[in-house]
Amino acid sequence: MHDSAGNSCAVGVIAPSFPAPDSSLTLAMTLTLAIDCMGGDHGPRVTVPAALDFLRRDTLCSVILVGREADLLPLLGNAREEFTGRLALRHASEVVEMDEPLASALRVKKDSSMRVAIELVKSGEAQGALSAGNTGALMAISRFVLKTLPGIDRPAISGIVPTLKGHVHVLDLGANVDCQPEHLLQFGIMGSMLVSALEHKERPTVGLLNIGEEDIKGNDIVKRAGELLRESGLNFYGNVEGDDIYKGKVDLVVCDGFVGNAVLKASEGLAHIISTALREEFSRNAFTKLAGLISLPVINAFKRRFDSRRYNGGSLLGLRGVVVKSHGSADVLAFRHALECAAEAARQGLPERIAERMAAQLAAMPAT
Repeated sequence: MHDSAGNSCAVGVIAPSFPAPDSSLTLAMTLTLAIDCMGGDHGPRVTVPAALDFLRRDTLCSVILVGREADLLPLLGNAREEFTGRLALRHASEVVEMDEPLASALRVKKDSSMRVAIELVKSGEAQGALSAGNTGALMAISRFVLKTLPGIDRPAISGIVPTLKGHVHVLDLGANVDCQPEHLLQFGIMGSMLVSALEHKERPTVGLLNIGEEDIKGNDIVKRAGELLRESGLNFYGNVEGDDIYKGKVDLVVCDGFVGNAVLKASEGLAHIISTALREEFSRNAFTKLAGLISLPVINAFKRRFDSRRYNGGSLLGLRGVVVKSHGSADVLAFRHALECAAEAARQGLPERIAERMAAQLAAMPAT
């Protein structure tokens, strides 16, 4: 699994946006992101232009481009002069390939661009890291280097899928295939803090993905998870079914990684089928081509509403630092949006929020 954090676009509204940084804020509010420039299907050809575009839009951010200097320097032009003090390079001699075995990525390639970017978060030189590389390797290295927050057994990958009302956050999207009820509770807490931080919702609604809305539905793990979520103090909506995801009933859907990844890939597949089918139908003959031309404004609006690039960026939740996964096939627009996700998560202190909520949750649990 290389791209389980890739995200689908929402239906009916524009893509989720984050507040523009207030230029009147002091320089003390600035933050730095470390970028694995070598990861993904396209590497520096996408990551470097996206980083420069991001710097032009967010004047309170700095970036550290991590990778082979020989590959990065030709793409910078006069950027180092344009972004004096806000753009730095960190040489890393190795690259984690998209099909790299985890053992090799973790134990052998200690000078990989992915590893170095995460090490920068650990050292405090950066407040967040972003990679479009191998998802499994990114999770393994992040967990090894940064460690998990107190009370978190397993980090999870979040993402966004479409709804009729906008979008919904879903986790886990593939990091944890087999989960216990306590893990699903932790996902609910982490996801709730994510939605609260990124979308400024004080008490986002949380739904548990199940085969029915009734409490008696589902296997023993899901039923017990429902009980824990009801007792958690979160704004728990209850069970949601697969079709409920797209109706926008809740802000967050919790499930194990096996189910979440299947939901994600099914959503992406459906979007691709719809797009392909529309293109084929409008190309059948002269009449349908004319109809397509007349319908072009609607088609373009439809494409924008389903544009997965504007929803790119899945947070690796539960770590002692901000790490965001970009889709491996991301283009410049998609990767820039993932950078915006990372910046907002860092600005809002997402790991600290999760740690605080978990501490409160653990304190409220009866002694055993």
